[in-house]
Amino acid sequence: MIDQGAHSVLGVNIHAVDYDRVLQVVLAAAAQRRPFALSALAVHGVMTGATDAEHARRLNGLDMVVPDGQPVRWALALLHGQRLPDRVYGPELTLRVLRGLAAEGLSVYLYGSTPEVLGRFIARIRHDLPGLKIAGSEASKFRRTSPEEQLEIAERIRDSGAHLVLVGLGCPRQEVWAFEYRDLIGVPLLAVGAAFDFHAGTLAQAPKRMQASGLEWLFRLTQEPKRLWRRYVLLNPLFLGWLTLQKTGLRPFPARAPNGSETPQRFG
Repeated sequence: MIDQGAHSVLGVNIHAVDYDRVLQVVLAAAAQRRPFALSALAVHGVMTGATDAEHARRLNGLDMVVPDGQPVRWALALLHGQRLPDRVYGPELTLRVLRGLAAEGLSVYLYGSTPEVLGRFIARIRHDLPGLKIAGSEASKFRRTSPEEQLEIAERIRDSGAHLVLVGLGCPRQEVWAFEYRDLIGVPLLAVGAAFDFHAGTLAQAPKRMQASGLEWLFRLTQEPKRLWRRYVLLNPLFLGWLTLQKTGLRPFPARAPNGSETPQRFG
């Protein structure tokens, strides 16, 4: 079990942990019904914070941010000497958490994506984990909500009795959601990106070799070029350039905590 603490990667605190440690912390928080917010970030997720100081503070307000992408894992080694044996991949973490919940008799609530994807995802996990308790599910509204709606969403989830919430709204909306709902709901919130789509079978995962070599982004780009080309063509080189600046000390990237001035977004 590995837990070497949090380290700044371009101003975003990334936790040098492994799957076993994450599962231990998350399942304990679920069993105790206490607030805990987690996100698994690849390069794009880190860059949403590196290019937006306010959002970086939100990310650093989460309880744990794990290295979803291989380049983020490598950045921990390059900058801080933290050589993890593996990344903590959001879709794989999702399955491990669901297995852990099922084994301990705890329930999950699913928030985000579309009704179709949610339906297929639920069918998949009910087939694979028949003992898992699904307390409820709710598709994304794909818009911002009013303060009243936000409180109603939080109340519905609390009233469901769920021990944990999986959030699939896409980056960076899901991280903002976890930051804003953490204390409103009071149980662990895990922002898991495209895990809903991957496990529902509506989006293909990269081959294992491409994942291991850090080329998952290239596979995703070939799948959705119109939507993703800006993300990868512009942000990937910037990520490498800024890593160089942080490594050489030419530009500091301090990880700043929330200060209470973060503008409410209320993504639904």
